[in-house]
Amino acid sequence: MKLSPLSLSTTLSPPPPPQLLHNHRRSIFFQSFKVRASSSPANSFSNHRVVVTRERGKNDKLIAALAKHGINSLELPLIQHTQLPDLEKLVSLLSATSFDWIIITSPEAALVFLQAWKAAGTPNVKVAAVGTGTATIFHEATPSSKQFIEVAFTPSKATGKVLASELPKQGNERCSVLYPASAKAGHDIEEGLSKRGFHITRLNTYTTEPVQHVDQTILQQALSASVVAVASPSAVGAWVDLLPEPQTWEGSVACIGETTASAARKLGLTNVYHPSTPGLHGWVETIFDALRVHNHLSNV
Repeated sequence: MKLSPLSLSTTLSPPPPPQLLHNHRRSIFFQSFKVRASSSPANSFSNHRVVVTRERGKNDKLIAALAKHGINSLELPLIQHTQLPDLEKLVSLLSATSFDWIIITSPEAALVFLQAWKAAGTPNVKVAAVGTGTATIFHEATPSSKQFIEVAFTPSKATGKVLASELPKQGNERCSVLYPASAKAGHDIEEGLSKRGFHITRLNTYTTEPVQHVDQTILQQALSASVVAVASPSAVGAWVDLLPEPQTWEGSVACIGETTASAARKLGLTNVYHPSTPGLHGWVETIFDALRVHNHLSNV
């Protein structure tokens, strides 16, 4: 069976406390922020440009949300998704086997799963989603999908470790878990659930790779932009690889979530923002926060 190319998407965002807005540009440049909700952005954002980096055709919602506030976007796809042989195995397992839980840890993984689930004949499944942003993919699915897919659990914090520690388990029974994931996803979930006595089957259904070609004209514009919006650790890595001197780049990175922000900091980026609440609204607010700090620094 030949499945159609992946159609993956994502979302998220929030802001920084005023006490971090020091009077010296360099002092803020070496900060990393976890942001919170804030008021509507000012019209002064209209003179800024935000780089959106997901696959072409998957940036539309973010571009539209920014455009409502007069913010211009520059589309520079940095990553591409590739199907792996385990995607065929996922179809076979869903067709023949029942699991207590299906674990989905990203919007991309959710879209890949839905593709295989439909090919398997839309069986009844119970899903544990890592966060509300991932769960939204199922909520926005077709009515037939909602009828047979029950999103029954999201953890108190949108990370694999917390999901593994909180996933409900009936008594001492050895619950069966199917975990279709990116080949680049970590192993916190398998390790955490195994320690708790779950029986887990992981399938690497897709992987994320840097794009083969980047338009150099668009890249030069992106390098001078105020904010780059990234939706995965892979996108962060691809961006850093394109920077002539990552240590001296003074732009900001608006990450889709905490995992991506952590990857950005590990790669040496310092103006790093991420939302505390998943979703498109949160991601957009994160971008606003980055722009607010940029405006403040420009006026110092």
